[in-house]
Amino acid sequence: MQLEVGTVLEGKVTGITKFGAFVELPGGKTGMVHISEVAPTFVKEIRDFVTENQTVKVKVMSISEDGKVSLSIKKAIAPAPRTSGPAPRVSRPGNYEWQASRRNDSTSFEDMMSRFKQTSDEKMSDLKKCMESKRGGFTKHGNSNQPK
Repeated sequence: MQLEVGTVLEGKVTGITKFGAFVELPGGKTGMVHISEVAPTFVKEIRDFVTENQTVKVKVMSISEDGKVSLSIKKAIAPAPRTSGPAPRVSRPGNYEWQASRRNDSTSFEDMMSRFKQTSDEKMSDLKKCMESKRGGFTKHGNSNQPK
């Protein structure tokens, strides 16, 4: 059987190393799956993903002039279908509503700025209180517990 780049085949894992897995292909040819081509996620330990004698689906990535076959397991797997629709809403820090929830909102810019400033002042006050409690009562001018 003639191997071609881009072909998806099934093969049997014949050996596992720190850097990849060797796969026996139909026709007796052997190729290697580099550790970076085993799974679509980071692979620290290859044995967590494949075992010897396991049958795996691989895609031929390249064939060098000296006959070495480079394979990929993650590219042989069909990509998950993307859903069309609105992107999921990401929550913002501090639960502050960054955009008006309705486009027809009649809130003036000044009202929005006033609300933002008030929220900001409240958060700064809370932050200062929290920082003072973590410092153990120290103030800008030294220990507040010491006599003056």
